[in-house]
Amino acid sequence: MKRTTLSWTFVTTTIILANILWFVTFYLSVSTFWIKITISASLLAALSILINPHRKGQLRIDTRSVLIGLASAVILYVIFWAGREISSLIFPFAPHQIGGIYAKGEGAHMGIVFLLLFFITGPSEEIYWRGYLQDSLMKRFGGRTGWLFATVLYAGVHIWSFNFMLIGAAAVAGSFWGFMYWRLGNLVPVIVSHSVWSAFIFAVLPLS
Repeated sequence: MKRTTLSWTFVTTTIILANILWFVTFYLSVSTFWIKITISASLLAALSILINPHRKGQLRIDTRSVLIGLASAVILYVIFWAGREISSLIFPFAPHQIGGIYAKGEGAHMGIVFLLLFFITGPSEEIYWRGYLQDSLMKRFGGRTGWLFATVLYAGVHIWSFNFMLIGAAAVAGSFWGFMYWRLGNLVPVIVSHSVWSAFIFAVLPLS
């Protein structure tokens, strides 16, 4: 089997696996939501590292990258705050569905949720969704098209939540982080952005 064909077999397999994992995470009533999403993201990250261990240039840690990540997390939080206000005026069902997103994690200790999102789930999602999947798509189809395809796939797996607002939120966040990775070519600011944003929006300053 040619190397290119084998590579795309791996990409397709991980996309299918992502859908299965997100289905279990969002739809099936087994275990705790935060545990399921952490395990799902970690499995995809680990698999993508096994498939593609050579990530030269993807992780460049410096002060500028960290500052960009922190600033972008604040910007994305403001975007979501404005989106909540606007969507609540336009869609009567928006407040209920936004509340439903937070309800999935009810009963969990927020300190533990913060740590999981900041140190495991956020980094793991970026390692797979941007560092592996989007990177593979951009190499195959070009930067813009690869970014768009990756955004659609990231939003698409959230369809298993059957929550319109969550799917829309995933599309916005996915396009935001995907654009960052496309333009910067560095996972560090994207990981910082995702980790800080998710930890704060779910465990510190929720928008419900």
